[in-house]
Amino acid sequence: MPTITIERLPATLHRELLRRARSNGRTLEAEIVACLQQVLGGGPPVGVSRLLSEAAQRRRLVKGSVSDAEISAAKRQGRR
Repeated sequence: MPTITIERLPATLHRELLRRARSNGRTLEAEIVACLQQVLGGGPPVGVSRLLSEAAQRRRLVKGSVSDAEISAAKRQGRR
C-alpha cells in the first residue's frame, strides 16, 4: 500500500484529526483515510434509507424519552 508523508500540517488540523480519530475509535491513520474516502468518494455510498434504518435501530435502544436539555448536554459533553 502506498505511503504519504504530510509536512507542515497545521497543529489545529492535527488536533482535530486526533479528536475525530478518538471519537470514532480509529487510529490517526485510519481517520485520515476515512476522511479522504468520504471527500473523494472512495468509500461506499451511504444512502438515505440506510441512514434512516440505522437511526431507527438506535432509537429502539433508548428507553423512554430524551429531553432537548439531555440531548444538548450530551452534545456538549461529546465536544470535550
